[in-house]
Amino acid sequence: MAEYHVGGQLQCCGGLRVCWLAGLERWLGCGVVMGVRKAKFMIFGAHVIVSSKDAAADRAFLREVLGLSSVDAGHGWLIFALPPAEVAVHPAEDTSGHELYFMCDDLKAEVSALGKKSVHCSEMQEARWGSITHIRLPGGGAVGLYQPKHPLAFTRTSS
Repeated sequence: MAEYHVGGQLQCCGGLRVCWLAGLERWLGCGVVMGVRKAKFMIFGAHVIVSSKDAAADRAFLREVLGLSSVDAGHGWLIFALPPAEVAVHPAEDTSGHELYFMCDDLKAEVSALGKKSVHCSEMQEARWGSITHIRLPGGGAVGLYQPKHPLAFTRTSS
């Protein structure tokens, strides 16, 4: 199992015990933790699938416009690296689809930068959880882009 920083708590032993930390407290058996929580999980990441009518165009968009790096999984099948992520579960009657939202610190500046790359974003809207827009992908799908107003579920390592 790997350890992950996930806020202000320490989860250990597969998440069976939880302990709030302050300052230089130690969680015995899990090492020294300094003011952040660490969790041990068998899950080490997430893989997001975006359906597309033109996968090559959408891959080019992710690489060239958004600047995401990728690896070739074989035969030109690109898998893109994503920034740290979080998942939210929302109640819904139709559960056949999922949504992908990228997060940013300054939505207006990001929309402006995307506009300089000829990317059209929908009208910005305010929601209680953040400022939001959508980007239409070349393959016909869409991804969201938002500036969160809520606390993040991960510790940022850079901006």
